[in-house]
Amino acid sequence: MLADKVRNRAYAAAISAKVRPGDVVLDIGCGAGLTAMLAARAGAKHVYTCEQQPLIAQAAVRVIEANGLADRITVIPKMSHNLVVGVDLPEPADVVISEIVDTLLLGEGALATLEHAMRKLAKPHARAIPERGALMAQLVESDKLLNLWRPQKAEGFDLSAFHHFATVAQITPNDFATFGLRPLGSATDLFQFDFVRPDTRVARRTEDLECSGRGTIHAVFVFFEMNLAPGIQLTNDLHSDGHWGRTAFLLDRPIPAEPGDLLRIRAHHDASQFSLSAHKLPACSDQDDLAWDGPDFPANCSDRAFFPTRHGITRRRAIL
Repeated sequence: MLADKVRNRAYAAAISAKVRPGDVVLDIGCGAGLTAMLAARAGAKHVYTCEQQPLIAQAAVRVIEANGLADRITVIPKMSHNLVVGVDLPEPADVVISEIVDTLLLGEGALATLEHAMRKLAKPHARAIPERGALMAQLVESDKLLNLWRPQKAEGFDLSAFHHFATVAQITPNDFATFGLRPLGSATDLFQFDFVRPDTRVARRTEDLECSGRGTIHAVFVFFEMNLAPGIQLTNDLHSDGHWGRTAFLLDRPIPAEPGDLLRIRAHHDASQFSLSAHKLPACSDQDDLAWDGPDFPANCSDRAFFPTRHGITRRRAIL
């Protein structure tokens, strides 16, 4: 992460644009202290940066001292939820900086953390970095991805009955290029997130993703777009570089597709988890489906065994 030049330059530009001389800054998730030092360099009166891991907090103190900024940055070895204005911070913050997102934005608890920080630890019109985020979905083809996450055999043994556990592919940055994910349609906006006024309520969305070319749909690729400041964006889409991994929701079986074919997806998120289901339109009578066990799932679905996975995914067979 520290060697991610794209991410570092984007945060440096956003902090320079949004931190004003005399600002009190709260930096959530200190790490090595980079964003805190960027805020001090941008002119902040004082930066209060919190870190829940004591050893990391101690290392950050040494980094900040080595860079001559110990008089302008205070490292607090606490979670932000445990900070109190008047005890840990002398006054509410003018700017709240964070980089506490995972490949789907939500997995590190960013919404709940920022909702608390903006409400309890910041001034009424405080600025936030990042400002906004979005989750996008896109149809992709990649037989290499399917072969890695669902190998048919190992040492001569048939493993196919185990495939129902392999529903979500977590792709590391190093592996991403080898899979050759080919887009089969444009990206569709699923959810928008306001990090200045975070909303932690459950949300659901149904979208029909249209295939724009002939191919085989193997997965629904979900990525984020994160606006740090006006004109400054980070993403982990198909064409981006950076330290973030990627996430693809695998279909139970590959679906041959022609231009104009539709794949209906239903997406759901709460404050920290995201889930997605998918089925092709027009529906087949015997098609497996990825789904969450939610009250808004169609009533004409018969249950199948449920298998919890990361991001809250479960499985059932859809009779459509």
